Amino acid sequence: MSRHKVSITDIAKKTGLSTTTVSRVINGKGEQYRISEASRKKIMEAVKEMRYVPNIYAANLRTGKSNTVALMVPSLNNPFFASIVSGLNAEIRKYGYITIISDSDENFENEKKELEQLIARNIEGLIIVPTGNQWRHIKELYDQQLPIICVDRYFEELDLPYVATDNYDGAFHATKCLINNGHVSIACIQGVRESTPNRLRVKGFKDALEESGISSYWVVGDDFTIQNGYLETKLLMQQKDRPTAIFALSNTIAMGCMKALKEENIRIPQDVSIITFDEHPYLDFLSTPLSYVAQPVDDIIQIAVKYLFSRMQNKDMNVIKVLLKPQVVIKESIKTLL
Repeated sequence: MSRHKVSITDIAKKTGLSTTTVSRVINGKGEQYRISEASRKKIMEAVKEMRYVPNIYAANLRTGKSNTVALMVPSLNNPFFASIVSGLNAEIRKYGYITIISDSDENFENEKKELEQLIARNIEGLIIVPTGNQWRHIKELYDQQLPIICVDRYFEELDLPYVATDNYDGAFHATKCLINNGHVSIACIQGVRESTPNRLRVKGFKDALEESGISSYWVVGDDFTIQNGYLETKLLMQQKDRPTAIFALSNTIAMGCMKALKEENIRIPQDVSIITFDEHPYLDFLSTPLSYVAQPVDDIIQIAVKYLFSRMQNKDMNVIKVLLKPQVVIKESIKTLL
């Protein structure tokens, strides 16, 4: 048997007051309309007793507000994006808003379709990690005055707000760390090729090598997944002159690397050194803790949410384009060959 949903009319009948009076008290406007304290108390006691739950959808229709922000990422299976989602959701909650979380599964059509569905739910703002290099559907929403900010991935050529890590800087210095430890035969296992972070990380990797006079290297792979790291490492280890070091462009790629190396009985760092992009707590609990490029995730989250809500409150703000410096953290996964 279905349970009757308590309405404002039910509260009015129980208290003997009008539905208008009940509505004003429930919506926090009792004092504004000079409703007596006794009536306000009576109504709120009835609300508690009858377990009244406001109809959010009806309220949305009246106010035009949903108190909802959408958050779209390419993959919740990726520990980096999962941590971003967790942090953003907690920060958004502080503003009294709820978050609708969407996973595009690194698929442009999914991203486009789910954005349409989110807009139909009257979201008030959008935080997005775009899946690729197609941007028109996002720019159209921004031009229609929907507050939007990109995090991690962004479009350099567009006037769209973003906050991200300086991926070039992180990759350049991570590669220099390998070179400074005597490595000249280095492989880079990349992620989604057309994404801005990947392109900048590969550029930083190449520039560091070329600056050091190293012209021979590997850039392989095409996805930020464990499977990509696993398969590419398997292939690299079959080379006659295999690399002495691997730079994995995400911690998911690094996980695949480690699995492949273990199966081949190749030791870290005695046989192959590894450094990865992205920090994650599990990296310190491995038998050989991995060196990594730590992104300033907390700062990215706070800047993104603060900017988004400023825009949602109709504050006149310039388009922000913020790149934050990462930190290279050296652990036990790099062998010195000098």
